[in-house]
Amino acid sequence: MPPLLYLLAACNLVIGTGAFSLAGILQPVARSLQVSLGAAGQSMTAYAVACAVLAPMVLLGTGRWQRKAALQLALVLFAGGMLLCAWAPDLPTLLLGRVMMGTGAVFTPIAASIAVAIVEPALRGKALSVTFLGMSLSYVIGLPLGAWLGLRYGWRVPTLAIAACTLLMLVLVSQRMPRRVDAPGATLRGLGEVLLHGEVVRSLGLTLMYFSAVFTVFSYSGPVFQALNPMSPERLSLTLMLIGVAGVAGTLSGGWANDRFGPMRTLRWQLAVLSLMMLLAPQTGGCYAGMMAVFMVWATAGFGMMAPTQARLARVSLHQAPVLFSLNTSMLYFGTALGAAIGGAAGIGLGFERLPWVGLGFALLGGLTFWRGARR
Repeated sequence: MPPLLYLLAACNLVIGTGAFSLAGILQPVARSLQVSLGAAGQSMTAYAVACAVLAPMVLLGTGRWQRKAALQLALVLFAGGMLLCAWAPDLPTLLLGRVMMGTGAVFTPIAASIAVAIVEPALRGKALSVTFLGMSLSYVIGLPLGAWLGLRYGWRVPTLAIAACTLLMLVLVSQRMPRRVDAPGATLRGLGEVLLHGEVVRSLGLTLMYFSAVFTVFSYSGPVFQALNPMSPERLSLTLMLIGVAGVAGTLSGGWANDRFGPMRTLRWQLAVLSLMMLLAPQTGGCYAGMMAVFMVWATAGFGMMAPTQARLARVSLHQAPVLFSLNTSMLYFGTALGAAIGGAAGIGLGFERLPWVGLGFALLGGLTFWRGARR
């Protein structure tokens, strides 16, 4: 694999950590800004909406730029947003910083378009899995570390640390990335073309439903695990870390399976396994080992679909890969927000131990989208 892919993965690790770091320290954020926990949680929504709406606009606006310059702009926006969050004296300022960060997250689809452009077609799945490995590692490394720093030294400390890491990534990209990379940019005309393509629309629908299914549960993984098998904080931390490790394994295996079996066959099996695990999960109450077995397989399937989905889109039109990947990332964040919203309401009304069945509903809707496309 080209060394550039590992630099892009490191950047995605920093971006993923910054994106989700507040999830583990919302309580100290709320106390510091003197707002409710629900109000502080709006910072997660602000980021997701900016990723879904503003990031594609930046992608289109920089379509004629060199890819290196576009990545540099994305990192500047992300670092600026992190610094604004670290300084924020009130909630509106924090939300503005999160919006800047979400806009800077346009880095991820640009990086994905570069990844598929600099390798042979047979290696695109592996290249995408390496690039997205950073996002998966942020769940295993970044989230626990950020939460520990925030709870021990105050929530502004990890925010400043992530801003510093983003600036370091900016320096490395400026020094190590070639000025010209043979990867296409996004155009408004290209956006119109891809939205008229039936397979693109079905792929985006699958991403929306898939991540809604995953994040209905993942957003409330702590309460779900405690509802099924009450445990100590130390055991819960270990459980979350093991689930994160399974997610990393899923990211890597998804890329390998895509190159070995193709995106359609890989997605078919991932969706089937995810659905089965969500059906079984509520039955594991009182059996920690059974719960861990089910949820580790669930995480492997849940976080393994990014590479085959992106590869499926690249197969439609490699030239339009940037806009395709940006739209796919938008659906990812819309799914994250939708799953978190539905999961919160369902957890209160039905009980958190039943959230996997709610997520199963989204997975089945995604399956309908997938099977309809597979028959054509």
